[in-house]
Amino acid sequence: MNMQENARLVLGLRAFGLTDTEIVNFLLWIETGEEQYKPKQSDETE
Repeated sequence: MNMQENARLVLGLRAFGLTDTEIVNFLLWIETGEEQYKPKQSDETE
């Protein structure tokens, strides 16, 4: 991904209502696969 695509991804995640911390953790999980960064399903989606 180039920087323009990365920026669009972050802006899209913000539009979904994720906080900056949630976005960073999501991106870290994609890159590292570490469970500590894995997204958790919120109670609002149930």
